[in-house]
Amino acid sequence: MFGEKFKRKYALSDAGVENIKKGTLWTVVVNFVVMGSMGILYFLMEGYMKTYISHSPLPSALPFIILVIAYLVLSYLIHLKQYKATYGLVYREVENTRLSLAERLRKLPLGYFGKRDLADLTETLMGDVNRMEHVWSHVIGYLYGTYISTTVIAIMMFVYDWRMMIACLWGVPVAFALLFGSRKFAKRKSERTKKAALEVSDGLQETFQNIREIHAFNRGEATLKELYRKIDQSEATMIKGEFTTGVFVNAASVIMRLGVATTILVGAKLILSGEISFMLLFMFLLAITRVYAPFDQSLALIAEVFLSEVSAARINEIYDTPIAKGKKEFTPDGHDIGFYQVSFSYDEAEVLHNVSFVAKQGEVTALVGPSGSGKSTCARLAARLWDVDKGVITVGGVDISTIDPEVLLSHFSMVFQDVMLFDDTIMENIRLGKHDATDAEVLAAAHAANCDEFVGKLPEGYQTSIGENGAKLSGGERQRISIARALLKNAPIVLLDEATASLDVENETKVQSALSRLLKNKTVLVIAHRMRTVEAADKIVVLSDGEVKEQGTPAELMSRDGIFKKMSKLQKESLNWKINENKA
Repeated sequence: MFGEKFKRKYALSDAGVENIKKGTLWTVVVNFVVMGSMGILYFLMEGYMKTYISHSPLPSALPFIILVIAYLVLSYLIHLKQYKATYGLVYREVENTRLSLAERLRKLPLGYFGKRDLADLTETLMGDVNRMEHVWSHVIGYLYGTYISTTVIAIMMFVYDWRMMIACLWGVPVAFALLFGSRKFAKRKSERTKKAALEVSDGLQETFQNIREIHAFNRGEATLKELYRKIDQSEATMIKGEFTTGVFVNAASVIMRLGVATTILVGAKLILSGEISFMLLFMFLLAITRVYAPFDQSLALIAEVFLSEVSAARINEIYDTPIAKGKKEFTPDGHDIGFYQVSFSYDEAEVLHNVSFVAKQGEVTALVGPSGSGKSTCARLAARLWDVDKGVITVGGVDISTIDPEVLLSHFSMVFQDVMLFDDTIMENIRLGKHDATDAEVLAAAHAANCDEFVGKLPEGYQTSIGENGAKLSGGERQRISIARALLKNAPIVLLDEATASLDVENETKVQSALSRLLKNKTVLVIAHRMRTVEAADKIVVLSDGEVKEQGTPAELMSRDGIFKKMSKLQKESLNWKINENKA
């Protein structure tokens, strides 16, 4: 029952399985203790009947009162133990599950996040784990405990009278068979409900992210209308799912409750025929009042288990995704980056085909080419943010696929066009480059990145909070913070992906000045669309349609009638056209 299949079914850890065992055990004990109250009533009734028949005086009530008090104390202690064994231990399992999922996500290759919607991942970490938390704490232990205790009680009933046992419990397997028969149907409904809820989350996230564009193009009313449609659809899907589940649960409950009627009918017939006594019928009637109580809840719990299978599968999908592994030791011979017959695909579409080039240490190697040619993909593969499909990438002669990604990334600094900042101070955003850096080291890196100029105008200087993703700063200011991070990290390899593409001339000059300090004596891989950005590069690799078409120095490529020369010519003509337009 508690094997590997059980773990996967409920997305449990080994510790979680042990907790479920404890919860199940104490649920069984609680059910037996509660059944004991029926025994007290039975013996009280039996004593009263004997006294009534023999016309003897009623016995003292003191022993009975003491027995009831003792039972209440025992019941309290057992229920307390059950509470701790189910809820207390399970809540730690929830904490551990979220931490383990976060740790797993941290180790997954970046390609995984390109395939998964971020709102969907958030829903897994929060919504799906919340659903499983309720199943772990309120459902599994109670359900399996009820199975065990009821089986034992059924055996005891069978020993007393097998005919009365069947009359009492025939409805239980029939009710559960009806529910299990609706399992696939309930699962499909749960998947549709989850999908509709995710569409609402995606719609809200998209609206918040694009609120400026929505206002700029007067799309507010249309956007709200679409959001209302998704919310209404999600609500309708949820109502249909819950209604369908409720129909099956209530039908099963009605069928099970028919056992009360059959118990009375069969019992009356057996009493009239003299085969059983009235007290035996009374005992069975007391028993079914307790046996049916946990099963009433169990029917609803089983329906919840069926629905939880979708959440468990989503959690297991994260655990099942292979993580990027490798050696913790990395001692390269220098920091040359070598691509050798590298091919790579997004899903089934190959975007790089047998790419080969070397970016040498102490030189600036520029990757240029049309949009979609594979420039950014090459940069990300070099840092093992993804793994190649074919070929080898080396750093200092070492195959990077054999190195742990976190160890490898300690040798890389990255400055991208789209800078990601945290809702924190400028000081802490820069310190991200080196967590144990002193304030003096952070300020030195900021000074080298030309941050002092704009930070000095802020109300609290480097302790100013910059808002979500640096909303209070301009593009050039965010970019200089990104460069300050890279300077602080001082890694031997630097990746630049369109670092100045979206900046005006003044800010580009300031950022280029900061970059010149960052790139000194490093292995530099630059991605750029502007040809003037790479004119000072030591080597240029021209990519087109995922293949290396040309490579060499800027002078060598300009002497050929190739792609680089044509791109340079087109950009100069475009620039001259813009200048003439402005003059006109």
